[in-house]
Parts: sequence; structure tokens; C-alpha cells
Amino acid sequence: MLKDIVLNQKLQKEQLLTLTYITRTKEPFAKKWLDSNLIKVILGPRRAGKSVFSLMLLRDRPFMYFNFDDEVLSSAGGIETDELMKELHAIYGQIKTVLFDEIQNLPSWELFVNRLHREGYNIVLTGSNAHLLSKELATHLTGRHMPIEILPFDFNEFLRAKKFKIDPKYSSLPQQKGKLLNLMENYSVNGGFPEVAVNNVDPKDYLGVLFDSILFKDVVKRHKVRFSAQIGNLGSHLINNFAGLYTVRKLLDILDLKSASTTEKYIKYLEEAYLVFSLLRYSPKSIQRIKSPRKVYVVDNGFVSAKAIQHSPDKGKLMENLVFTELVKRGAKPNRDLFYYKTRNDREVDFIVKNGAEVTGLMQVCYESINSDIERRETKALVEASSELKVKKLMVLTWDEKREVKRDGMSIQFIPLWEWLTLK
Repeated sequence: MLKDIVLNQKLQKEQLLTLTYITRTKEPFAKKWLDSNLIKVILGPRRAGKSVFSLMLLRDRPFMYFNFDDEVLSSAGGIETDELMKELHAIYGQIKTVLFDEIQNLPSWELFVNRLHREGYNIVLTGSNAHLLSKELATHLTGRHMPIEILPFDFNEFLRAKKFKIDPKYSSLPQQKGKLLNLMENYSVNGGFPEVAVNNVDPKDYLGVLFDSILFKDVVKRHKVRFSAQIGNLGSHLINNFAGLYTVRKLLDILDLKSASTTEKYIKYLEEAYLVFSLLRYSPKSIQRIKSPRKVYVVDNGFVSAKAIQHSPDKGKLMENLVFTELVKRGAKPNRDLFYYKTRNDREVDFIVKNGAEVTGLMQVCYESINSDIERRETKALVEASSELKVKKLMVLTWDEKREVKRDGMSIQFIPLWEWLTLK
């Protein structure tokens, strides 16, 4: 049976390698590490393109392939790793490069991978569970792996999928600008999951099913959650309140959950499955970071449109969620390099970006046309935060407005979201 699975997956691999794919922004970074003896670990949510990214990374060299997310395996009740390696080599020959897809489905996978690494294999792994993988990697593969995170398309990848190229010579022409803003609107509502962007499937239907599948496979089933309705209600509530503040105490009251520790555990499960992120308030005092309300963001705006109950899209919040996910795609680690901020006068700044101990930038996100009241509100928070944190780089991301504003001796850049998203 195992031989048949390996043969069938080899055929699937060969068929996939003949297709054309969208070039991913992370490709140069990943290629830089491909020939190192580090284990390359491709992390991210299901259907974000991890498998395709890995196949494209290895397409110019011979490699063995096995996908542990195969329903035939679960019905067979497990797999012997020695038997697997025997069958892989029987079919592929003496190749030492191997791609294991959805490795987290193999019990004690980290011990198996560690053994292959000692034997000199060049290993690429994909996985859909951030915490499970990172915990085991930290325990067993310390200093011997390179994590590479693949999330749904960023805006540049989305534009490539839509075959739209920004030509600086014509970018100011109304028809070019109009098409770009139309694509921006599409991206902000439907998100960047490859199937939606490339194949134009119905985003609401597809992403609704995908969200429920991730919730079941990577949360309920993996963690053996007994009260699946409770964690489903929690996920739904967080998505409906995206880009908003929450506290565990309020969640307990609203959702009638059993305890604070259970609620914290359920939130962690949703984060591990790459469904949501929690963002802490920035403060030099750890007690204030821990005790303050957190902000919740969703991995892709399409999940909001598919699962949230909205009378009409909240474009400002969709923009804010988009900026958060873009910062993460650019390498910012939430709660290490990225926070929200409240000034001493309780004015909120959407994002502060850090580099090590230094705060390097402050960002506000604002959809509405800039009028004097909105401008005053947004800039006042930035100027106050700038004074408190000693930061000079101040930015307001707008839908389509570009200018510079001077306020209290500070210079604040108003930049269109599309322009910021397409910066290389």
C-alpha cells in the first residue's frame, strides 16, 4: 500500500511541476538557504501555497517527495518511517534531497527528521501549525533549521496573479489608476489566498469552507477539543471583531466559556493554526503589555468577508488588517517587532514598528477622505506618540491620498495604501 501511495504522489508531483505558478516574494530568501545543511521549514496556513512554493524551490534539482496529509494514510492507521524511506529510495533512487509535506501529521516527526539530517539529507518541510512545529524545532533542531513563512499572496503577488503591471510612465493616467484601485478594492475584500486570486473561485463559499476545515483539522481534531462549538463561537467572535480590542474577561462573559485558562488556550490554538493573530500594546513595562487589552487580526481579509456578519464592509478596518498582515509578511514578528500603542492621553496609534530595542516607525491607517477633523485626530496621536517614544518616522496610510503634513515641528507622510504595498 505504501508503495502505491509514494507512486501516486510522485505522479502528482510531476504533474504539478509542469504548471506555471506565481512567483512568490519569499523565493530569493528561500533559495539563499537551499544548499545549506539547515532544515528548511516552510510554515503557514493551509492553502496559502506552501506545497507549490516548495516544489518550485526544488524544481531544478532531483528530489523525493512525500505528503503526510493523505487520507489513505489516516485510514491505514499510521506509517513506519524506515519503510517509508525504503519505498522512497526504491522509486526515486539514491537522491538525498527530500520534501516532506504537512510533516506535523507524522507523530514524533522531529525525531525522524533529526535522524535524516544526521545522515546527510537536504530536507525541506512544510507544516500548517506554527506553535507545534516551532516548539518541537526549538527542542530537537536548535540551530539546525531555517523557518520560512508563506502566507496568502501579498499585493505584489496578487497583481502578478491578475497580470497587472504598474508602469511608472502611465501610473498617473486615470484608466491605469482606476484599474489599480479596483484591484486594490478586490484584494482588500477577497484577500490573497491563491485559489481565489488565480482561479477566480467564489471567495465567500471557498473561504468559508476553508476556514471551517482549518478549524476542524488544525484546532478541534489536532488538540482533541471536546467542546468544538465553543471554540467555533470564539473564532467567529474574533473574526467579527477583527482590528478591535479584546480581553479574556470580556470573552468569558460574552461566550460563556468555562475559565480564563481555557479561553487563553483556545485563542492560542486559533493562532497556531494561522487563523488569527493577537497584538499587544507596547510598553517598556511587561506588566502593562500583559494586562492591557489585545487587538485581534485575521490572517487574510477574505476570511472576514466570508465569515463575519457585516451590513457593509468596514473599509477602514479592512485596510488596517491588510497593513498588519503585510507587516507580518515583510518579517515583522507580532509582539516583538510590532505592537499597537496608547499615548498617555489615551490616543491610539495603530502600529509601532521596532528594530531590536529601537522604535523605528509609527503608523496610522485611515480610509476616509482626509478632512480637517480626521487629519487632526490621526496626526495628534502620532505627534504625541512621537514625543513619548522619540520617533521621527511618522506615516498615515490612506486609500489614495499623498501629501506631507507639518504638525508641531514634525513631518507626517500621508501615503496611498497601494503605493506602500507595492514598495519593494
